Amino acid sequence: MSVNNKRVVYSNYLANPIYIDILKARPDVRLDRIENGSPEDFYAPILSAAHVYQIGAARDELAPHFHVDAAFLKRTPNLLLVSSNGAGFDPVDVEACTEAGVVVVNQSGGNAHSVAEHALAMMLTLSKRIIQSDRRLRRERDVNRNDLVGNEVEHKTVGIIGLGNVGRRIAALCKGLLGMKVLAYDPYLSAEVMAERGGEKVELDELLRRADFVSISCPLNKGSRNLISVREFALMQPHAYFITTARGFIHDEDALLQALRDKRIAGAGLDVWSKEPPPPEHPLLQLDNVLASPHTAGVTIEARQNMGRIAAEQVLETLDGKRPPRIINPEVWPRYAERFKQAFGVTPG
Repeated sequence: MSVNNKRVVYSNYLANPIYIDILKARPDVRLDRIENGSPEDFYAPILSAAHVYQIGAARDELAPHFHVDAAFLKRTPNLLLVSSNGAGFDPVDVEACTEAGVVVVNQSGGNAHSVAEHALAMMLTLSKRIIQSDRRLRRERDVNRNDLVGNEVEHKTVGIIGLGNVGRRIAALCKGLLGMKVLAYDPYLSAEVMAERGGEKVELDELLRRADFVSISCPLNKGSRNLISVREFALMQPHAYFITTARGFIHDEDALLQALRDKRIAGAGLDVWSKEPPPPEHPLLQLDNVLASPHTAGVTIEARQNMGRIAAEQVLETLDGKRPPRIINPEVWPRYAERFKQAFGVTPG
């Protein structure tokens, strides 16, 4: 077995050190690290030789010149695989990768339990008005508990937008623990598949009109960008809550702010933002009926370890000539296979 002939580079940080442990056990793999502040004379030769680029999933944590776009791909002629640390892949131009013959993979499902638990926690906290009670107690004396009457979640209706790895777990928790009715919107899944995952397939408008809680768990792409804006918030019930643990830009923050100010909806639980983390003066953070977190839904010890492990295993499977299980751009495979054979002398299966 050749030593260090397969080059892997990662930027800034990894989901978990287990990634390094797994890759370093392979003598044919060389692992290099670059950082946002690395000088060009250091990172340029590393990127030029790289076969795999392990990249952070959060766009604002990565220097722009390390985002994978057409310019970046010109500087990485040997690149075969871009692997995101998480389920998202915001810093990656997938179309540019496909044109260049580069496979893009994510770690979808690796943090599904953590994200689903976070979404459920936001639903319960908002419905029971726990965050408002906490804030009142910290700044006022003689708080009247009758001013903070909440609602039970049991038997309410949750509308889940995106019934993939996270969405189906939210459905299982809501249905199994709380006896909630689950509506779901996902244009990529049949009614039969959605029923197997615990959701009743409906169109988006119907979901928004009927749901007591609207939870976003779909990926960010051209079809979902600004999916929830002025018109959509207007369709929601005045007592309904909006929850998102997916990606910023799927909902319009200005439209959400206006809907909350006009009391068109009851409140919101926000884990994702157009700018991450949002500044303390962000208008949405000034509202007591907004529960906020800085994209931490999937940030747990268990999820980070799982994400690091499956990322490393998927990279090694790919370098060994196997087809990775979480391809974002499957249409690239014929072009990629040619490039892989040129690099390593074998055709990937």
